[in-house]
Amino acid sequence: MVEAAAPAKRMRIALILLAIAAILLVAMPGIANAQAAAPAAAAPAAAAAPAAAGQPGALDRAMNTIAGNGRPLSLSLQILLLMSLLTVLPSILLMMTSFTRIIIVLSILRQAIGLQQTPPNQVLVGLALFLSLFVMRPVVEQINATAYTPYGNGQISIEEAVSRSGTALHGFMIRQTRETDLRLFANMAGVQRFASREAVPFSILLPAYVTSELKTAFEIGFLIFLPFLIIDIVVSSTLMALGMMMLSPTIVSMPFKLLLFVLVDGWALTMGSLAASFGT
Repeated sequence: MVEAAAPAKRMRIALILLAIAAILLVAMPGIANAQAAAPAAAAPAAAAAPAAAGQPGALDRAMNTIAGNGRPLSLSLQILLLMSLLTVLPSILLMMTSFTRIIIVLSILRQAIGLQQTPPNQVLVGLALFLSLFVMRPVVEQINATAYTPYGNGQISIEEAVSRSGTALHGFMIRQTRETDLRLFANMAGVQRFASREAVPFSILLPAYVTSELKTAFEIGFLIFLPFLIIDIVVSSTLMALGMMMLSPTIVSMPFKLLLFVLVDGWALTMGSLAASFGT
Protein backbone atom coordinates (compact mmCIF):
# COMPACT_ATOMS: atom_id res chain seq x y z
CA MET A 1 0.00 0.00 0.00
CA VAL A 2 2.85 2.41 0.83
CA GLU A 3 4.61 1.70 -2.45
CA ALA A 4 1.41 2.33 -4.41
CA ALA A 5 0.63 5.57 -2.54
CA ALA A 6 4.02 7.19 -3.08
CA PRO A 7 3.75 7.50 -6.90
CA ALA A 8 0.19 8.75 -6.57
CA LYS A 9 1.31 11.45 -4.14
CA ARG A 10 4.16 12.48 -6.42
CA MET A 11 1.81 12.70 -9.36
CA ARG A 12 -0.65 14.76 -7.35
CA ILE A 13 2.09 17.28 -6.56
CA ALA A 14 3.17 17.30 -10.23
CA LEU A 15 -0.40 17.88 -11.38
CA ILE A 16 -0.81 20.77 -8.91
CA LEU A 17 2.40 22.43 -10.11
CA LEU A 18 1.42 21.99 -13.74
CA ALA A 19 -2.04 23.35 -13.04
CA ILE A 20 -0.59 26.38 -11.23
CA ALA A 21 1.58 27.16 -14.23
CA ALA A 22 -1.35 26.78 -16.61
CA ILE A 23 -3.74 28.90 -14.58
CA LEU A 24 -1.19 31.66 -14.03
CA LEU A 25 -0.21 31.86 -17.67
CA VAL A 26 -3.66 31.41 -19.20
CA ALA A 27 -6.65 31.53 -16.92
CA MET A 28 -5.73 34.16 -14.32
CA PRO A 29 -5.38 37.04 -16.82
CA GLY A 30 -8.88 36.35 -18.06
CA ILE A 31 -10.27 36.16 -14.52
CA ALA A 32 -8.62 39.41 -13.47
CA ASN A 33 -9.62 41.14 -16.69
CA ALA A 34 -13.20 40.16 -15.99
CA GLN A 35 -12.91 41.68 -12.51
CA ALA A 36 -11.59 44.91 -13.98
CA ALA A 37 -14.34 45.13 -16.62
CA ALA A 38 -17.31 47.48 -16.46
CA PRO A 39 -20.03 46.76 -13.86
CA ALA A 40 -22.60 46.37 -16.63
CA ALA A 41 -20.66 43.43 -18.03
CA ALA A 42 -20.15 41.94 -14.58
CA ALA A 43 -23.84 41.70 -13.75
CA PRO A 44 -24.74 39.05 -16.38
CA ALA A 45 -21.76 36.99 -15.33
CA ALA A 46 -22.84 37.12 -11.70
CA ALA A 47 -26.35 36.09 -12.67
CA ALA A 48 -25.07 33.14 -14.66
CA ALA A 49 -22.75 31.93 -11.89
CA PRO A 50 -25.35 30.18 -9.70
CA ALA A 51 -26.56 28.13 -12.63
CA ALA A 52 -23.10 26.63 -13.08
CA ALA A 53 -22.27 26.35 -9.39
CA GLY A 54 -23.04 22.65 -9.23
CA GLN A 55 -20.93 21.78 -12.23
CA PRO A 56 -17.20 21.02 -11.99
CA GLY A 57 -14.84 23.66 -13.28
CA ALA A 58 -13.01 23.41 -16.57
CA LEU A 59 -9.71 22.76 -14.81
CA ASP A 60 -11.28 20.01 -12.68
CA ARG A 61 -12.66 18.30 -15.76
CA ALA A 62 -9.29 18.55 -17.49
CA MET A 63 -7.46 17.06 -14.51
CA ASN A 64 -9.98 14.22 -14.18
CA THR A 65 -9.55 13.47 -17.87
CA ILE A 66 -5.76 13.46 -17.60
CA ALA A 67 -5.78 11.38 -14.40
CA GLY A 68 -8.13 8.80 -15.89
CA ASN A 69 -10.90 9.36 -13.33
CA GLY A 70 -8.61 8.60 -10.39
CA ARG A 71 -6.70 5.69 -11.91
CA PRO A 72 -2.87 5.87 -11.72
CA LEU A 73 -1.17 7.31 -14.77
CA SER A 74 1.12 5.17 -16.84
CA LEU A 75 4.88 5.65 -16.61
CA SER A 76 5.03 7.30 -20.02
CA LEU A 77 2.41 9.89 -19.02
CA GLN A 78 4.24 10.54 -15.75
CA ILE A 79 7.45 11.22 -17.65
CA LEU A 80 5.56 13.48 -20.06
CA LEU A 81 4.09 15.53 -17.20
CA LEU A 82 7.45 15.84 -15.47
CA MET A 83 9.13 16.98 -18.69
CA SER A 84 6.36 19.53 -19.16
CA LEU A 85 6.95 20.84 -15.65
CA LEU A 86 10.66 21.22 -16.34
CA THR A 87 9.85 23.64 -19.17
CA VAL A 88 7.59 25.97 -17.16
CA LEU A 89 9.02 25.87 -13.64
CA PRO A 90 12.27 27.75 -14.51
CA SER A 91 10.22 30.60 -15.95
CA ILE A 92 8.05 30.73 -12.83
CA LEU A 93 11.14 30.66 -10.62
CA LEU A 94 12.90 33.44 -12.53
CA MET A 95 10.00 35.76 -13.29
CA MET A 96 7.60 35.41 -10.37
CA THR A 97 9.89 35.20 -7.35
CA SER A 98 12.72 37.18 -5.78
CA PHE A 99 15.36 35.33 -7.81
CA THR A 100 15.78 38.02 -10.49
CA ARG A 101 16.71 40.83 -8.10
CA ILE A 102 19.06 38.66 -6.05
CA ILE A 103 21.06 37.18 -8.93
CA ILE A 104 21.52 40.58 -10.60
CA VAL A 105 22.79 42.19 -7.40
CA LEU A 106 25.21 39.32 -6.75
CA SER A 107 26.54 39.56 -10.32
CA ILE A 108 27.07 43.32 -9.98
CA LEU A 109 28.84 42.75 -6.66
CA ARG A 110 31.26 40.32 -8.28
CA GLN A 111 32.01 42.81 -11.04
CA ALA A 112 32.49 45.63 -8.52
CA ILE A 113 35.10 43.67 -6.61
CA GLY A 114 36.88 42.96 -9.89
CA LEU A 115 36.63 39.18 -9.75
CA GLN A 116 35.68 37.69 -13.09
CA GLN A 117 34.78 34.12 -12.12
CA THR A 118 34.97 34.12 -8.32
CA PRO A 119 32.57 33.11 -6.91
CA PRO A 120 31.73 30.96 -9.96
CA ASN A 121 28.33 31.17 -11.62
CA GLN A 122 27.16 27.94 -9.98
CA VAL A 123 27.82 29.37 -6.52
CA LEU A 124 26.03 32.64 -7.32
CA VAL A 125 23.01 30.82 -8.69
CA GLY A 126 22.96 28.55 -5.63
CA LEU A 127 23.13 31.54 -3.27
CA ALA A 128 20.35 33.30 -5.18
CA LEU A 129 18.21 30.16 -5.18
CA PHE A 130 18.44 29.48 -1.44
CA LEU A 131 18.01 33.14 -0.53
CA SER A 132 14.96 33.19 -2.80
CA LEU A 133 13.57 30.19 -0.91
CA PHE A 134 14.09 32.11 2.32
CA VAL A 135 12.38 35.23 0.99
CA MET A 136 9.49 33.27 -0.53
CA ARG A 137 8.96 31.12 2.58
CA PRO A 138 5.85 33.05 3.78
CA VAL A 139 4.28 32.71 0.32
CA VAL A 140 5.07 28.99 0.17
CA GLU A 141 3.61 28.48 3.63
CA GLN A 142 0.47 30.39 2.63
CA ILE A 143 0.06 28.23 -0.49
CA ASN A 144 0.56 25.08 1.56
CA ALA A 145 -1.94 26.15 4.24
CA THR A 146 -4.66 27.58 2.00
CA ALA A 147 -4.32 25.51 -1.17
CA TYR A 148 -2.27 22.31 -1.05
CA THR A 149 -3.31 20.96 2.36
CA PRO A 150 -7.07 21.50 1.83
CA TYR A 151 -6.81 19.97 -1.63
CA GLY A 152 -4.89 16.98 -0.27
CA ASN A 153 -7.63 16.48 2.33
CA GLY A 154 -10.31 16.62 -0.36
CA GLN A 155 -11.87 19.82 1.02
CA ILE A 156 -11.51 21.89 -2.14
CA SER A 157 -11.22 21.22 -5.86
CA ILE A 158 -7.99 21.54 -7.79
CA GLU A 159 -9.38 24.61 -9.53
CA GLU A 160 -9.89 26.34 -6.17
CA ALA A 161 -6.42 25.25 -5.01
CA VAL A 162 -4.82 26.74 -8.12
CA SER A 163 -6.80 29.95 -7.69
CA ARG A 164 -5.66 30.30 -4.08
CA SER A 165 -2.04 29.63 -5.08
CA GLY A 166 -2.27 32.32 -7.74
CA THR A 167 -3.70 34.75 -5.19
CA ALA A 168 -0.73 34.18 -2.87
CA LEU A 169 1.79 34.80 -5.65
CA HIS A 170 -0.21 37.80 -6.87
CA GLY A 171 -0.06 39.36 -3.40
CA PHE A 172 3.72 38.99 -3.20
CA MET A 173 4.32 40.40 -6.67
CA ILE A 174 1.97 43.35 -6.33
CA ARG A 175 3.74 44.46 -3.13
CA GLN A 176 7.10 44.56 -4.92
CA THR A 177 5.87 46.33 -8.05
CA ARG A 178 6.09 50.09 -8.51
CA GLU A 179 2.92 51.99 -9.23
CA THR A 180 4.56 53.70 -12.22
CA ASP A 181 5.41 50.38 -13.83
CA LEU A 182 1.86 49.10 -13.32
CA ARG A 183 0.48 52.29 -14.86
CA LEU A 184 2.87 52.00 -17.81
CA PHE A 185 1.78 48.51 -18.82
CA ALA A 186 -1.86 49.21 -18.00
CA ASN A 187 -1.80 52.15 -20.41
CA MET A 188 -0.11 50.01 -23.06
CA ALA A 189 -2.87 47.42 -22.63
CA GLY A 190 -5.56 50.09 -22.94
CA VAL A 191 -6.80 49.74 -19.36
CA GLN A 192 -7.47 53.03 -17.58
CA ARG A 193 -7.82 51.88 -13.99
CA PHE A 194 -8.52 48.86 -11.80
CA ALA A 195 -11.00 48.50 -8.98
CA SER A 196 -8.17 47.48 -6.63
CA ARG A 197 -4.59 46.28 -6.74
CA GLU A 198 -5.87 42.72 -6.36
CA ALA A 199 -7.78 43.12 -9.64
CA VAL A 200 -4.60 43.68 -11.69
CA PRO A 201 -4.34 40.75 -14.15
CA PHE A 202 -1.19 38.68 -14.44
CA SER A 203 -0.82 39.76 -18.07
CA ILE A 204 -0.08 43.28 -16.79
CA LEU A 205 1.44 42.41 -13.42
CA LEU A 206 4.13 40.06 -14.76
CA PRO A 207 5.95 42.54 -17.05
CA ALA A 208 5.46 45.34 -14.51
CA TYR A 209 6.90 43.17 -11.74
CA VAL A 210 9.96 42.14 -13.78
CA THR A 211 10.61 45.75 -14.82
CA SER A 212 10.33 46.92 -11.23
CA GLU A 213 12.67 44.18 -10.06
CA LEU A 214 15.27 45.18 -12.65
CA LYS A 215 15.11 48.80 -11.51
CA THR A 216 15.46 47.86 -7.85
CA ALA A 217 18.34 45.47 -8.57
CA PHE A 218 20.29 48.12 -10.47
CA GLU A 219 19.68 50.70 -7.73
CA ILE A 220 21.06 48.31 -5.11
CA GLY A 221 23.95 47.40 -7.41
CA PHE A 222 24.82 51.09 -7.87
CA LEU A 223 25.06 51.61 -4.11
CA ILE A 224 27.24 48.52 -3.77
CA PHE A 225 29.49 49.64 -6.61
CA LEU A 226 30.29 53.11 -5.15
CA PRO A 227 32.81 52.20 -2.39
CA PHE A 228 34.75 49.90 -4.72
CA LEU A 229 34.77 52.60 -7.39
CA ILE A 230 36.29 55.04 -4.88
CA ILE A 231 39.05 52.53 -4.13
CA ASP A 232 39.77 52.18 -7.87
CA ILE A 233 39.97 55.97 -8.28
CA VAL A 234 42.29 56.40 -5.28
CA VAL A 235 44.61 53.59 -6.40
CA SER A 236 44.69 54.83 -9.99
CA SER A 237 45.47 58.41 -8.91
CA THR A 238 48.22 57.19 -6.58
CA LEU A 239 49.86 55.12 -9.28
CA MET A 240 49.73 58.04 -11.70
CA ALA A 241 51.31 60.33 -9.11
CA LEU A 242 54.11 57.84 -8.53
CA GLY A 243 54.71 57.48 -12.25
CA MET A 244 53.82 53.79 -12.21
CA MET A 245 51.65 54.00 -15.29
CA MET A 246 52.68 50.57 -16.56
CA LEU A 247 51.23 48.86 -13.49
CA SER A 248 47.58 47.93 -13.84
CA PRO A 249 45.44 49.65 -11.18
CA THR A 250 43.16 46.62 -11.10
CA ILE A 251 45.92 44.37 -9.76
CA VAL A 252 46.72 46.81 -6.95
CA SER A 253 43.17 47.74 -6.02
CA MET A 254 41.76 44.21 -5.88
CA PRO A 255 43.45 43.23 -2.57
CA PHE A 256 42.22 46.46 -0.98
CA LYS A 257 38.68 45.84 -2.19
CA LEU A 258 38.75 42.27 -0.89
CA LEU A 259 40.13 43.52 2.44
CA LEU A 260 37.35 46.12 2.71
CA PHE A 261 34.69 43.57 1.82
CA VAL A 262 35.94 41.10 4.44
CA LEU A 263 36.35 43.72 7.20
CA VAL A 264 32.76 44.96 6.86
CA ASP A 265 31.43 41.38 6.62
CA GLY A 266 30.21 42.10 3.12
CA TRP A 267 28.45 38.82 2.41
CA ALA A 268 26.29 39.03 5.53
CA LEU A 269 25.47 42.69 4.80
CA THR A 270 24.60 41.92 1.18
CA MET A 271 22.42 38.91 1.96
CA GLY A 272 20.71 40.65 4.86
CA SER A 273 20.03 43.78 2.82
CA LEU A 274 18.64 41.78 -0.10
CA ALA A 275 16.29 39.82 2.16
CA ALA A 276 15.22 43.02 3.95
CA SER A 277 14.52 44.75 0.65
CA PHE A 278 11.55 42.39 0.18
CA GLY A 279 10.14 43.25 3.57
CA THR A 280 10.94 39.81 4.99
